[in-house]
Amino acid sequence: MNYHFLHELLDSAAAYEASQQETNQEKNLQGYIDWLTRKNQDWEDPTWQGKELGRSAESVICTLLIHMGRYAKSYSKAAIEGSDFSTQDEFIFLINLKAHGSMTKMELIKLNKQEKPGGIQTINRLIKMGWINQVASQEDKRAKLIHLTLKGEQALDAQMDKIRTATKIVSGNLTNIEKNQLIHLLTKLDLFHEPIYEMHPSSDHLLDIGIEKISTK
Repeated sequence: MNYHFLHELLDSAAAYEASQQETNQEKNLQGYIDWLTRKNQDWEDPTWQGKELGRSAESVICTLLIHMGRYAKSYSKAAIEGSDFSTQDEFIFLINLKAHGSMTKMELIKLNKQEKPGGIQTINRLIKMGWINQVASQEDKRAKLIHLTLKGEQALDAQMDKIRTATKIVSGNLTNIEKNQLIHLLTKLDLFHEPIYEMHPSSDHLLDIGIEKISTK
């Protein structure tokens, strides 16, 4: 039995009942179907500030993504308040090392979608803190791999409850179904932008490359 689907269905039904609390309409299967239909229509034709003046959907998406990045950063900052962490990149690096194992500096920086100078600066601080170390690769003695140390794992574990709280807050009041929808859409966007980002094009060519990829999708 697909229990994940049942959980999503129950979440959706609970959202329907909550939306009808201030109405006198009877809550039944047909009412739920009608509610889902109206909800889907809202997704198809949303409203936003400036729409009647010609503001595009693309402009709204870009603005909202910028806003979400700033909100997430503020919660991350609160999650490390009073700890030895200085930035959210530091604990993200440690999380990636714990999840994926040892890797080179550039692999770690690339995984975090960070520019090389900033990434190296973060890695150097983590080494100074004793939270990660470098060792020669068994396969290639010229290469050095970054390892998460016991001290780094302990520092991360001490902060994980607050970090999990911050990530939960970022998801806000979305239902499980809406979270899955958002993951699907953001993953689609990530797969579009990642190849362009990894090309490291110069600023004067970046927009042309992006537009060309949109036109050939």
